[in-house]
Amino acid sequence: MTDTPIRLLLADDHPVVRAGLRAVLETEAGIEVVAEAPTAEDAVARAAQGDIDVVLMDLQFGKGMNGAEATAAITARPRAPHVLIVTTYDTDADTLRAIEAGATGYLLKDAPPEELAAAVRTAAAGRTTLAPTVADRLMNRLRTPGTTPTRRETEVLALVAEGLSNQAIGNRLHLTEGTVKSHLARIYVKLGVDSRTAAVATATELGLIRR
Repeated sequence: MTDTPIRLLLADDHPVVRAGLRAVLETEAGIEVVAEAPTAEDAVARAAQGDIDVVLMDLQFGKGMNGAEATAAITARPRAPHVLIVTTYDTDADTLRAIEAGATGYLLKDAPPEELAAAVRTAAAGRTTLAPTVADRLMNRLRTPGTTPTRRETEVLALVAEGLSNQAIGNRLHLTEGTVKSHLARIYVKLGVDSRTAAVATATELGLIRR
């Protein structure tokens, strides 16, 4: 067993959140916070220096690159650190985007300190940690794939929630208006609804999109 501490990079645009994470994790044996990053771009650059084992990554950074994009950039490098998402967002769209980007784990910011520390150690070992609510929803999604909107359908839903027309959605996603209508028809069937308003309400309630 090695005495080398797990070296952390805290990536979050809120100084209070970074301070809170540091306060919790620095009391843990074998864990050392070596750097902080207030932007996703800073996190990518700092993680590339080679002295980080685990990056605690938020998903939203305001302007510029988001957490999922930063995660993809970090994990694409050889001998990359593991990325543990720590966020307030737990919708399916957010979760899947982060996992597809290469995140090792996904925790919510209201996780107890001991759960956070355990997740850091698990991530450092290259194993996956998921917040219980996130894990439950992903399992349900896998068990009933035919009833859950696909990633593209979820993107369409999110733009419907923004109030965009079918034509505007098509322009945004580089789809024909007919393709958008087809996606909406499948969404209605999967969610058991018959209108755009009902689809958005149901998807929000199920955690498929956030508003």
